[in-house]
Amino acid sequence: MTTAAAAMVLALTALSPMSPSALARAPQRTDASGRHTVVVYRVPTHDGRDAQKLISSGYDLIERRQGDDLFVMGDPSTAAGLRRLGFAPTAVETTQKPLPHQPRTARPSGGVDDTYDGGYHTVDAHYAHLDQVAAQHPDMAKVVTYGQSWLKQKGRGGHDLKAVCITKMKQGDCQLDPNSTKPRFFLMSQIHARELTTGEVSWRWIDTLTNDYGKDPDITALMDSTEMWVVPITNPDGVDIVAQGGDNPILQRKNADDTQGGGCGADGQTGVDLNRNAGTHWGGAGTSTEPCSEIYLGPAADSEPENTALEGLFRQLYPAVRTGTGDSDPAPATAKGLMISLHSDASMVLLPWEADHTIHTGNDAALRALAGQLGKLTGYQSGQAGEILYDASGGTDDWTYDKLGLASLTIEIGDSDGRNCSGFTPAFSCQDSYFWPKLKPTLIYAAKQAAAPYRTAVQGR
Repeated sequence: MTTAAAAMVLALTALSPMSPSALARAPQRTDASGRHTVVVYRVPTHDGRDAQKLISSGYDLIERRQGDDLFVMGDPSTAAGLRRLGFAPTAVETTQKPLPHQPRTARPSGGVDDTYDGGYHTVDAHYAHLDQVAAQHPDMAKVVTYGQSWLKQKGRGGHDLKAVCITKMKQGDCQLDPNSTKPRFFLMSQIHARELTTGEVSWRWIDTLTNDYGKDPDITALMDSTEMWVVPITNPDGVDIVAQGGDNPILQRKNADDTQGGGCGADGQTGVDLNRNAGTHWGGAGTSTEPCSEIYLGPAADSEPENTALEGLFRQLYPAVRTGTGDSDPAPATAKGLMISLHSDASMVLLPWEADHTIHTGNDAALRALAGQLGKLTGYQSGQAGEILYDASGGTDDWTYDKLGLASLTIEIGDSDGRNCSGFTPAFSCQDSYFWPKLKPTLIYAAKQAAAPYRTAVQGR
């Protein structure tokens, strides 16, 4: 989700003069190097409808909230537009960032050592890492290619879409069969490309599982009993764009689908927000039909190959146990499996329905208890998105719960302790010094619940 997205704000300036998004901003100026000024504003609110008002007006409402104050990413002209809407914004962060439309040169791949911005790993590095782990631990890891990115499907470069299954292998493990013997814990990251911490957490999770087997009793027991599936880079085309900024990453959120975004102009950001494109509650609150918006939902539900491929993988790994179609129809308490989607940087644990906080799932008590436990371990707030942040439709965790009955949560990784590690692109040193020590015990606890998430959560185990 979000914290430093400026390239998106600019995209909106090229919309129709009569659109709310165009009225929200003045034209963006860039310096001689092609960079633009990114400003994060703190915006006090007084009405529960204010979040949707900001979204409908085309603002980049990032995933951060403090009390009744929301945060908007824009440029120096954004403040005037916010004031015209009746808000009183205060600038809290100002940086210079490159634009995503600048010509992108091919980056030579350095394998697992291919990094940018102090140590963040490129797509090529993540994929080389998966292959390296599988080669070094053939009894513990298996790499699976489950689809292709938008650019690759169009023959314009791009990437395969890859996952890794990690467990202490027994016959029949890591098969694309929903009737697995072992329960499955699924972790995915960087569906929003600019949320760099999420991919690094997945990298460390993979290494911890494989390197600590036989050394750490908790990891050993987990590996013996559970399959851990990881998609470290859900949006590889978007991450490629981010990495093109080098030590000043481009704040690309969406994928690279430019079919609908030709009118975004030189200062725009094309693409579809993959976490607004999933085929459940599609088109609801927290989405935009403007192709240049950061939360553009796409031309149709599940229009993007990254989403349809991921959903296909989920269907191959988990049985559809939620047989009802109503929002309140529950999955059975005996259902196995747990999915967590990593985002940044709101410092929250979110549960379905994220599309509408006024309705609850049939497993609300169990999901709320599980989210609460993860919140205690991280020091984060927990609840439905609209209860503590804002409603957001068409997300992955709503889809996996809706279509499969899979216990599903989002962890918004953030700096809840004042460690100077906030934002989409915190100093790389924050990964080992702050985020991983917080997330490691949280993921171990979550993975242990995969055997019976709806039962153990309610019992508080």
